[in-house]
Amino acid sequence: MSNAETPAPAPAGPPPVETLTIKVDGRTVQVPKTMPDWQGKPQATTMLQACALAGVDVPHYCYHPKLPIAGNCRMCLVEFGTPVMDPATRQPVKNEDGSVKIARSVLPYEPGTPRGAIGCATPISPGMEIYPNSPATKQMREAVLESLLINHPLDCPICDQAGECKLQEYSVQHGQATSQFVEAKVHKPKAVDLGPRIMLDDERCILCTRCIRFAKDIAGDDALGIVNRGSYNTIAAAPGMKFDNNYTLNTVDLCPVGALTSKDFRFKMRVWFLKETKSVCTSCATGCNITVGSREDTVHRYEPRENDAVNGPWMCDAGRLNYKWIHREDRLKHVLIRGQKSNWATALKELTAKLATVAAGSAAVIASARQTTEELYLLRQLAAKLGALTDSVPRTQQADRLLVSADRNPNSNGARVTGIATGELGARLPLIAAGIRAGTITTLIVFGEDVTQCGIGADLLARLELLVVSDILPNPTVAAAHYVLPGCAHVEKRGTFLNGKGRLQKFLKGVEAPGDTRPEWEFLHELVHAVTGRNGYTSMEGLFNQMAQDVPAFAGLEWAKLGDQGVTVSI
Repeated sequence: MSNAETPAPAPAGPPPVETLTIKVDGRTVQVPKTMPDWQGKPQATTMLQACALAGVDVPHYCYHPKLPIAGNCRMCLVEFGTPVMDPATRQPVKNEDGSVKIARSVLPYEPGTPRGAIGCATPISPGMEIYPNSPATKQMREAVLESLLINHPLDCPICDQAGECKLQEYSVQHGQATSQFVEAKVHKPKAVDLGPRIMLDDERCILCTRCIRFAKDIAGDDALGIVNRGSYNTIAAAPGMKFDNNYTLNTVDLCPVGALTSKDFRFKMRVWFLKETKSVCTSCATGCNITVGSREDTVHRYEPRENDAVNGPWMCDAGRLNYKWIHREDRLKHVLIRGQKSNWATALKELTAKLATVAAGSAAVIASARQTTEELYLLRQLAAKLGALTDSVPRTQQADRLLVSADRNPNSNGARVTGIATGELGARLPLIAAGIRAGTITTLIVFGEDVTQCGIGADLLARLELLVVSDILPNPTVAAAHYVLPGCAHVEKRGTFLNGKGRLQKFLKGVEAPGDTRPEWEFLHELVHAVTGRNGYTSMEGLFNQMAQDVPAFAGLEWAKLGDQGVTVSI
């Protein structure tokens, strides 16, 4: 065979994962020798991680996979055994049946045998046997729980953590029905104002230190610590300081009991009444995955939904609290034609007739980069039919080192890939303003923006023959509009956003919109169909799949393939 015919060597694959053989509750399992730590660096696999890989849950409080290990709650104590080694040969000692002799930690302890170990911080070793459900392990858990509950108040009925409390769950699963403690409980401070968004109940705290480690190692705000001694230990902010950074509410999620509570959600709603909807934060281009908690079409809270490709398990406080505007009393709830209430059928019929007579090049479309990718796609089709200039309004502020993006639009990349904007957002806005001023642009379609804030003032809007505005809240642009089409907040519809790193993520509908408001994609597809003649879309799935065929960045995608955490595309 000639050199030209010699096949190219196959690309080298990833190196094989080195594993160890251990036993968990008598079952032999192979587990990796190392696993990523809280920073993503390889570390020796721990007992707790090995048990999790074997499908066995080890209860824990202080351990969190995204925080440094503290090993102070002791809830993950497990009985284990290791091979007995012959000191002369350094080889395992065998039993009469040929099996390896195991030195097992038991209660009462035998001299020279290993004792129970904390699973979160103890690395596995070859031949180790772990007994997470043995009588000895259960006895250790019962003792730890009894100790944690000694001074804990019995106020579960009024605690915001009820229904999500690990102390409740573990006391039922692993605790005892009776306690040996008969002395008076130690009383600690209650309703401590820890910061502008956090309330602390020291009596409930089990001193797991999750909040302290998060503040120091994740948020970079070393503001929390433990003060006093013994049974009087409490969490506190540094003297003269408040716990106040843009990530404080993550400690409420981290707290395994009801010690840290959100002032915003405190005493508002029982968690078992909440409907949970998978969604995406719209506060910036990061696109943190969130869970929307709602009841009876009212949003009560946002919580981070873990996605290591985007936000991990965290989100910023500003994004978490960015929902109250959804239920403002002055929401746009009715279709308006020249300031008078109308209906969708009339408005869309009139708009279809008017847009059909618009001269090519005499229109412009300004579409917010807070609209869904599907809505931007439909607006681009409409703009193409009209020969219209298009653009989106940029929003830029200071970024931080953790999650907050400098781009405060959730879908700037969506505006780019659909063709609404090219390059830098806002580059064409001066051209649109100049066209209106010169009289060459007589029709303006605005979705989700107050253009009076970006160089197109009320004087220019007054020159237009046709101004169509879709928005959620009133503003000067809405006030000047000939047609007002009330739109929806993202929690009131379905769609996708393309975040700053090119991850396409879908979100689902959590609550119903008020009044006559409709998701923008629904009335847009009717308008686009009527004006352009393109096939209408009766479902979000059909619209997305059609968009994926037309937009090169989404080639090969389907709605069903996006999953709960999205996919990364080339942009």
